[in-house]
Amino acid sequence: MKLPHRTVNPYRIVPASLCVAALWTLAACGPKPPAASVRVSGQIEATEVQTASQVGGRLLDLRVAEGDRVKAGDVIATLDVADAELALVRARAERDQADAALRLFQAGARPEDIRQAEAQLANAQTSVGAAQAELTSAQADVDRFEALLASNSGSRKQRDDAVTRRDVAKERLQGAQDQVRAARENVARLRAGARREEVEGARARVAAANAQIATYLKAVSDATVLAPVGGIVTEKLADVGELIQPRAPIVVITDLDHAWANVYVDEPIVPRLRLGQPATIFTDAGGAGIAGTVSYISAKAEFTPRNVQTSDERSKLVYRVKVSVENTNGVLKTGMPVEAELLLGR
Repeated sequence: MKLPHRTVNPYRIVPASLCVAALWTLAACGPKPPAASVRVSGQIEATEVQTASQVGGRLLDLRVAEGDRVKAGDVIATLDVADAELALVRARAERDQADAALRLFQAGARPEDIRQAEAQLANAQTSVGAAQAELTSAQADVDRFEALLASNSGSRKQRDDAVTRRDVAKERLQGAQDQVRAARENVARLRAGARREEVEGARARVAAANAQIATYLKAVSDATVLAPVGGIVTEKLADVGELIQPRAPIVVITDLDHAWANVYVDEPIVPRLRLGQPATIFTDAGGAGIAGTVSYISAKAEFTPRNVQTSDERSKLVYRVKVSVENTNGVLKTGMPVEAELLLGR
């Protein structure tokens, strides 16, 4: 039996329900609008300062314990300064001695010293006069004996003795003249006072002693250890009675009031982040979260930190982002794992 031929109408109307389903399918395949925020993981960090003494010594007093809150300038510890104080006494005595020598140079010679030198000069001049008279007499004897010897009236021995006395008188006159010259120079030196180089050398010795005193005073002052920053004492590294080496840390102070979270953001999200934009920190305890601010965006990409467990996550390139928060209530602790919700720009 032959079936009748049926013509298909190409303009047949499709039901409305099918059209709506097709439109939803097209919409689902189209581009999705960008997300307004993203949640990333990280951990809390804070500034840690190792508090140490500039000098060494035995730890006599430790005034803080772990967990104590301190302010900048609070006394943390006290070290023994007996050696520095003894050295300070010695340095002050040396400074006094150098200062006395400087004042002695600046004062110059005493009037009585000058008068004594002038008297020695006058005595030397008198000796010159006596030596000159003796030389004149000896020379006259020589001349007389020479004349007698020429007339065969005197002996050669008498003439030779007279010559010897004359030569001795010459030497004595020369010595007296040298004494006069030395005495005159001594008077001039006393009247002129100390030389400029001597005064400068004495002044330099005083300055060196003062510098030594300042060094020991600083050592005594540094033996009292002050807190360089405010925060919480999170670690105690020494006990009372221990011998502390110079610059060896005694306690660790952590500024938990100004903590931050280091979080790692996937590379495609980084262009939508801006410094200063708001963020929220969430702990594992839940709750409304803690308000923060994006304060740093790394300029260099890195691989996801090792604490991410899956190999797929570890292979991603990420950027480190720092979210600063006010933590005056002490909720956040160093090393605490957190999540940060970052608002993204368009």
